[in-house]
Amino acid sequence: MPSKRNPKPATRKVIIDQDMLGPASSNLQSVAMLLNAPDVEVLGICVPTGDHWRDLQVRHALRLLEVMGRTEVPVLPGAVYPLVNHPVALAAWERLHGPLVYKGAWDLRRPGKYADPYATPDLPEGNPKIRPSEEHAANFIVRQARAHPGEISLWCAAPLTNVALACRLEPHLPSLFKELHLMGGSFHPRTNDREFRHSPRREFNFRFDPEAAQIVLRGGWAHVGCAPIDVSQEVKSRAEHFAAIAQSRTPTAAYFDRWGKRNRPLWDEIAAALWLDPNLATATEKCFIDVDLDRGSGYGDTLSWPPGGEPGLGESLATLYMEIDQAKFFAMFVKLLSK
Repeated sequence: MPSKRNPKPATRKVIIDQDMLGPASSNLQSVAMLLNAPDVEVLGICVPTGDHWRDLQVRHALRLLEVMGRTEVPVLPGAVYPLVNHPVALAAWERLHGPLVYKGAWDLRRPGKYADPYATPDLPEGNPKIRPSEEHAANFIVRQARAHPGEISLWCAAPLTNVALACRLEPHLPSLFKELHLMGGSFHPRTNDREFRHSPRREFNFRFDPEAAQIVLRGGWAHVGCAPIDVSQEVKSRAEHFAAIAQSRTPTAAYFDRWGKRNRPLWDEIAAALWLDPNLATATEKCFIDVDLDRGSGYGDTLSWPPGGEPGLGESLATLYMEIDQAKFFAMFVKLLSK
């Protein structure tokens, strides 16, 4: 009979849906935190196009798993393009409404970006030797949800194309998940960043595939946790954090010490930390959220209503994490990236 004095902690199952721009970056650092959390079982990492094209990001994900010694975790390639949005459509929108500050994979002005979705340049951190799964990310999400109904959290920090496709493959998908936790949306961030100062409701993950975001947000999930731009834009990594990580001298720590970005907002890392421990939040709000699909200047913007004020078109009631205990967060950040 197992001892009641020291019961084994319950394992939290999670599927990660993430655009794995690398090396390091907010994307991969958040995934490493989830992989290193002691009570978490990562069932798989699903990768859509987002910050960069899908295939390049898949290779960054595989290399990270090699560095961490976690090659048992499958990497599932997902959507190459959004459901409707496309670089040509974006260019037409920009001619009418002005250029977006950030366009992810389609931002060809930035170093390292290119137009070919299937290019395979060498990775600065080394090319992976392992290969991704042959199963599509959307099929994987559906299969796992059916196999473990009510047990899995779906953690998303990318455009929601893969999840929207999964919702169309399995209309009951949201009811099969324990919860949806996402990094996305923007409400009223307190920041001097020019993008959010002039367009406070525009956030990349929702804007890159607005139709997918609306499908997902209207899914009817048991619980939706949302870490928007508001909670993370002004919380930035510093050199001393990576110096502390480097002291553990593990391969993972060496990777992040070398490639981790200093003085960058910790968007996805905070979303990961809040899923691991919601008590890190010091301010939360409850509201219904959706995405603007009108093709005007607000296309892809975050919509919200107080409870009782929503139009009733299927919007999700979400818990918004608006502020965190930064000291506790950074302690978790350093600890999990040092393992």
